[in-house]
Amino acid sequence: MNAYTKYIRYTWFVLGMVFLVILAGGLVRMTQSGMGCPDWPKCFGRWIPPVNESQLPPDFEKYLDRQDIDHSFNPYHTWIEYINRLLGALLGMFILVHAIWSFKSFRHTKPSVAIISFFMLAAVAFQGWLGKMVVDANLHVVKVTVHMIVAMLITLFPLFIISRIIPEKIPAGKSIKLLTGIAIFAVLIQIVLGTQVREQIDQISKSLSYSQRDLWIESLDKIFIIHRSFSWVVALSVFVLLWQSQMCPGLKKHRLLVLSFFLLTAIAGLIMYFINIPAFAQPLHLLFAALLFTALFSFMLKLR
Repeated sequence: MNAYTKYIRYTWFVLGMVFLVILAGGLVRMTQSGMGCPDWPKCFGRWIPPVNESQLPPDFEKYLDRQDIDHSFNPYHTWIEYINRLLGALLGMFILVHAIWSFKSFRHTKPSVAIISFFMLAAVAFQGWLGKMVVDANLHVVKVTVHMIVAMLITLFPLFIISRIIPEKIPAGKSIKLLTGIAIFAVLIQIVLGTQVREQIDQISKSLSYSQRDLWIESLDKIFIIHRSFSWVVALSVFVLLWQSQMCPGLKKHRLLVLSFFLLTAIAGLIMYFINIPAFAQPLHLLFAALLFTALFSFMLKLR
């Protein structure tokens, strides 16, 4: 295995870690564990979180007062949030290694690779700072949404890097490029709309003490109707793209990925709608939407 192959595999590994962190963030929200560690970067003033009340600091009440879940120590919430932070820290270290590797290997031959890797490191550092702001703001919904969107944008950096190292392009007409751009834009709009729905769900579920899930959807306002209706626009843009790109045999694998992630996203959304937003479907819907967005972007990078 040559150095280029090792580097590309490591870049794919970094991308996989980004999605793992996105999934972990979804699990944090699914379990209402966002303030399980109510301070940052420590957790209840400790680098290793407590596992029972006897390990809490003497002034632990000041931390519990910041929670809006149950205002009590819950090791389940604490460790879910702490593991999420650990995964984020690991991702940062992996990307730091990637940036150093990129600089040493490509600063002369492919300087754009080193530059993109550096910006990926800067984006992850910004994401870490934004995570602190989320905790300081006691899970302010806008900051939580921005935190998630930045995580999704980070998934694009590895794709850019791989496309610079393996610049194989598949011939495609202008119409395919246009349709790909429309599909990406539609999915991005739908994700933003979805974050608005999720913000309302957070507020509604909190007002109902995280119970009575059958009332959550019917309590939503028109933003949910827009989100639900716009899903048809996303479906149309994706299926038209897949239909029109059939004549490009080199895109078969990418077409399959786009179709798979679209169907998985739609199925998770339907499960939430018809089964009163079961907790397990929430992080999966977010993860599959992020994968669809990334797959479409990878599809675009392959076009010549």
